[in-house]
Amino acid sequence: MEKDEITKLLEEKKYNVLKEKLKEINSADIPPLLEELDKESVVKLFRILPKEQAGEAFSYMEPYMKEKLIQDLTDAELKGILNELFMDDTVDLIEEMPSNVVKKILKVVNAKDRKIINELLQYPEDSAGSIMTTEFIDLKETMTVEQALQRIRDIGIDSETIYNCYVLNRNRVLLGMINIKEILISKKEQIIKELMTTNVISVNTLEDQEDVAKLFDKYDMYALPVVDTENRLVGIITVDDAINVLQDETAEDFEKMAAMSPNEKGYFETSVFKHAKNRIVWLLVLMLSSAITGGIITNYEEAFAAVPLLVAFIPMIMGTGGNCGSQSSTLIIRGLATDEIELKDLFKALWKEFRVSIIVGVVLAIVNGIRIMIQYNDLQLAIVIGLTLIATVALSKALGCLLPMFAKKLKLDPAIMATPLITTLVDIFSILVYFQIATAIMHI
Repeated sequence: MEKDEITKLLEEKKYNVLKEKLKEINSADIPPLLEELDKESVVKLFRILPKEQAGEAFSYMEPYMKEKLIQDLTDAELKGILNELFMDDTVDLIEEMPSNVVKKILKVVNAKDRKIINELLQYPEDSAGSIMTTEFIDLKETMTVEQALQRIRDIGIDSETIYNCYVLNRNRVLLGMINIKEILISKKEQIIKELMTTNVISVNTLEDQEDVAKLFDKYDMYALPVVDTENRLVGIITVDDAINVLQDETAEDFEKMAAMSPNEKGYFETSVFKHAKNRIVWLLVLMLSSAITGGIITNYEEAFAAVPLLVAFIPMIMGTGGNCGSQSSTLIIRGLATDEIELKDLFKALWKEFRVSIIVGVVLAIVNGIRIMIQYNDLQLAIVIGLTLIATVALSKALGCLLPMFAKKLKLDPAIMATPLITTLVDIFSILVYFQIATAIMHI
């Protein structure tokens, strides 16, 4: 549907027609439609949506849209939406909203759910407990398949997923797991204990959410049980939550790699001042670090006076070094993020990068040597530039490999050792190498 069509139907008060048309739209496609409408039309349209579709569409909205909508909805309407949300989505909503909106949300939440919400909010940020939901299918090992199916029918409507069912004892200790397919194809008199898998992969509530998300990729899971220190099942994490975690972590890494402080809000939601604040600190650090390069160049004024042409190659050498370092750091950071590369692989990775750097450096040196001979007919300059390129490429690739792994060793995010920082360091070392080689060979 287009904006004009929606507006026309709202103005003509053809709400039933609009409601039928909205039913044909996927819930995830409704928030973009709402963004194009004015405030009054958004509220009207949202009230027209069927209850279940409204709840699903709400879960796909950006935080700023949710905040505006909550403020315009009645308590009864807000309660209806919250009833359609799973507990982890409700907790995420509360964490995103300002205090005045949180008060309105908690006002319409029943006492039982408020207790669960408070418990989930107590888990550390970025932990498995902070992203889990408490709505899952639990079974007893003594149940028959027929009883298990009835249990699923009874509570499945309020569970985030029914694909995986978890077998617990009377103390809610996790004993095993069985998927819905196994239940459906088994005879109704069979006992769950005979069918369940006892080797269950689970995570602790305090485990880091990024490590948890990686398990979904490693084991091709749809849901992951979360247990406490006594192996009691307290919740599950579903694959959609894992994808959200990986998206957030990737966005955070990109920001760090671009020398910016991470920001949880979207681009347009963030104020100009906040954008500037997130960028200025690293820019100041890198700018002041670049002053070191300027100081080194100043110390070689006599070399410039003797061979002015040396200055013309500085940008090329610095740029090549920075680009090579960025290539290596990007590959190493990606390898560390996907667990393809571990700290024990330091020398293996360094040896590989060294061999790559020799091949790359020699090729670049030969190409530049030929260019210099054609353009300047200066063999001595060609040798200086060639050796400098080989040394710079080797050094920059070594730094690109070492610094992210060094950050990982110190339990820092390897992404902070990305393009801007490595480029600045490579600039300093490449200039030192360049003039050391030039003064040695040209005797200046």
